Amino acid sequence: MAPDRQTLPPVRLRSDAELARDALATPLLARAVRLARWAGPQTRVGAGGELVEEQLPAAAELLGLADDPDAEAYVSEAWRIAVDIGLLDVHDGQEGDEAAEGAEDGTVTPGENLATVTAGSPQDVLGIWLEGFDAVFADAAAPFFDDLDALVGEDGEIDFEALDWDPEGEAEFLEGVLGNLYLLTVSEGGAGEGPVPLPALAASMVVPDDMSEPTDDVLEQVSDAMMRLDEQFRVLEPIGLVAYDPVDEALMAEEGEEPAPPVDDEDVSRYGMVRLTPLGLYGVRARMLESGLVVPVVGELADKGADVLLDGIAHYPQDAARAETAGWLTAREAGTAARELLAAAKGSDPDSPLRRLHAQQALSLVGAEAEPAVREVLDDPELGGLARVWLAERGAADIPAPPEAMIFWLAIDTIAAHLDADGDLSELQDLIEGLTSHHGGFFDAAWRVEHPATAEVLEAMGRLHRDKPTAKEARKAAFKARSKS
Repeated sequence: MAPDRQTLPPVRLRSDAELARDALATPLLARAVRLARWAGPQTRVGAGGELVEEQLPAAAELLGLADDPDAEAYVSEAWRIAVDIGLLDVHDGQEGDEAAEGAEDGTVTPGENLATVTAGSPQDVLGIWLEGFDAVFADAAAPFFDDLDALVGEDGEIDFEALDWDPEGEAEFLEGVLGNLYLLTVSEGGAGEGPVPLPALAASMVVPDDMSEPTDDVLEQVSDAMMRLDEQFRVLEPIGLVAYDPVDEALMAEEGEEPAPPVDDEDVSRYGMVRLTPLGLYGVRARMLESGLVVPVVGELADKGADVLLDGIAHYPQDAARAETAGWLTAREAGTAARELLAAAKGSDPDSPLRRLHAQQALSLVGAEAEPAVREVLDDPELGGLARVWLAERGAADIPAPPEAMIFWLAIDTIAAHLDADGDLSELQDLIEGLTSHHGGFFDAAWRVEHPATAEVLEAMGRLHRDKPTAKEARKAAFKARSKS
């Protein structure tokens, strides 16, 4: 279903300049701009602002579509977008100069945004592209009818009730599809820059999360969703939102028959493959921001304090957290950065263990010139352990031996951080078993540790340790820790 989390995984976006170039190169916007520059005082439009039929051949020739059987549709679409996004202004037949007097058709003049395409900033160009995306989104969410005339009543008006069309529901469905495609693109272990099979995307909108084996009815709904998406992605591709390989028409045994989901991996590409382009990532993120979601982008924390950085990357995927941290460090001198990170890592609040873990990971990217700053916290009960780890990893001399209490405090703090990070379970089990095997009498000392998460950590060790006797020791230690407090 549609993303419902307040904060989504961070996305890596291209620069505004690169995205603006991508936007201007999209087929639909490029055609709209060329038509807007071509239009002049003698260009006539119909009552609805459409280019009159007599001028379609010249427009098609301009766009290099003269021999294309769908030229009229392409021209009309590009013309409408040019009007919708302010590249052209339409005036009815009663306005304008004397040349237009008495004419039933209207005229056009350059719109304000036409000059912006050439002279505006990358952000201005992207703003125009987003307007185009909104217009195309509305088209994609609208129903497609082979015979719209059949829906026109005796009064000449379209019978909207006969359309059986829920505009809000259709828009919500497409928003959800794009949201899921966005998540599959940016999530760790997701599709990344690769394409997503259309059946998988349709299933993400239809199949309940707790359904292990789809029923025939659900499979039919998936098939219906695939055909809706096939039409919608064909509409969205010309604006540059997606790269789409459509459903293989050879799969249609009869006219109107819908394809069933593929039965093996070899078939999957024939059922449609789609991916968000870099411009598409930008566009979907913009819509998510408008809807109130928190949608981070890698690099946006570079000018923030260390406290904001550590809180911000708390649940980032590993690669994104590393990239964000590296960008933050680039703007700072090593010693200053280390001091800021260490100061931000302190605390006894529930988020502090994970904050310290990310501070330690950030410090691993800092060079040896940060050593004086790290040595300043060797006696700090919360930071002294990770400071010693950092110095040891760099082969530093004269590292004072840690007090026993600091060793066990660091062990509890580290496990608490990994529990909060929701990382790989087997890695956490390896960490727990490594700590208990290297420290004889671990639990005799661990339950006495003055750390807010001691009891919680020991209970988790009792659940996760794969050696049953050791797991039992952990549970006993957790009981002692609870009793002590």
